[in-house]
Amino acid sequence: MRRAVALIAMAVVVAVIVVALATSVGRGSGGYRVEALFDDAGFAVPGEQVRIAGAPVGSISAISVTKKNLAAVTLTVSNRDFVPFYSNATCTIRPQSLIAERYVDCTPGSSSQHRLRRIKSGYGKGSYLLPVTQTSSPIDPDIVQDVSQDSVRESLSVILNELGTGLAARGSDLNKVILRADPGLQQTERVFNVLASENKVLAKLATDSDTVLAPLAKTRSSLADFVVQANRTATASAAEHTQLAASIRLLPPFLKELKPLMADLGQLASQGTPVVKDAGSSAAALDAEFKTLVPFASRAKTAITDLGNAAQQSQSSLVDSQGLAQQLETVGSSAEPTAESLQKLLTSLNSTGGIAQLMSLLFYGVGATNGYNADGHYIRLAPVVGSCTAYARTAIAGCSANFSGASASSASAKIARKAVDEVVGKQSGSSKPADTARLSGLLSYLTGSKS
Repeated sequence: MRRAVALIAMAVVVAVIVVALATSVGRGSGGYRVEALFDDAGFAVPGEQVRIAGAPVGSISAISVTKKNLAAVTLTVSNRDFVPFYSNATCTIRPQSLIAERYVDCTPGSSSQHRLRRIKSGYGKGSYLLPVTQTSSPIDPDIVQDVSQDSVRESLSVILNELGTGLAARGSDLNKVILRADPGLQQTERVFNVLASENKVLAKLATDSDTVLAPLAKTRSSLADFVVQANRTATASAAEHTQLAASIRLLPPFLKELKPLMADLGQLASQGTPVVKDAGSSAAALDAEFKTLVPFASRAKTAITDLGNAAQQSQSSLVDSQGLAQQLETVGSSAEPTAESLQKLLTSLNSTGGIAQLMSLLFYGVGATNGYNADGHYIRLAPVVGSCTAYARTAIAGCSANFSGASASSASAKIARKAVDEVVGKQSGSSKPADTARLSGLLSYLTGSKS
């Protein structure tokens, strides 16, 4: 049995060496190369992806075996945004799918540490060495499942017995290998100590877990969808890591410029507090107003519907009236010069008192031709003839129409009175005393003198 196990191990080593020799020719020289040492390469092959934070940044360029029977995996990182690697960097080979595909998941480390040591000579010259203490390989799920089978379980028992015999005197070395198998095991003791110190909290967590998980169980489909959407979001974010990095770099100056605005916004909020309080006090009135608005809106809906129907019915008439509107526009444009001239005339008459004088002429003209006696109204047909009624080109003394002085007014009044007296004397046989009195009164009103 020991011979069979040795033969199997030797065959695996030879196969790995053959694959390494076959792929070493294609080792890429470009990009940032990291020579990562693993206890087990986990069936990884050249060409598979190298990821950082879930985003593909490079690929496996070569795999070989060192003199100490360690798997040397050459990682070529082509994305310069994720280099260099530092002394606290880690890499893990993870399953990519259920068909045994693999990828290497790496963490470049923090810039506060030293960079990885560069290999100056020998195999992997020019690459950066990542020691085996900072790498780990997964246990394939099919191996765990095969343990449940009888034949595998028996074979595993034999292997463990043989390993126990071979490692009986190498407990310390075995302890180192086990701790190095997964970096997480190095922190196991610390985790258990923390859990021991929090045993009461854990007990309470176990007691309250049913209360917490019961609502989650009811919404497990939504929770599963959340996980799926979160995965999609993380994938999309990883694909846009360059833009996200640029946005994060622009965030500090943006916050610096935003600070004065937030200060102003704080002052606005402080000053707006009384307004909000007043609005709160009037909220009841606004609520009542909005409640009253509901029936109004319901009734207005009918009115608006009727208005729409009326507009639809009158649409053809409005369209037909476009010709009339165009004609009116043409008439208005043509009448614009005439309207401007008429405006100037009326403005001139108004500013010079022409309209008032025209109204006075009409008023006094009607009063001069219209008479009234005991029988009613009558029209005077006999003209008033005097010394000032004849047409003349030059001014006649005492006949001026410009009432600028008292002497002229007095002379005009005397001449007018003399003319009236002559008319009254000629018509005394046919006129009545009442007419004579009215004519004298009119003359006194016009001349402003007393008879």
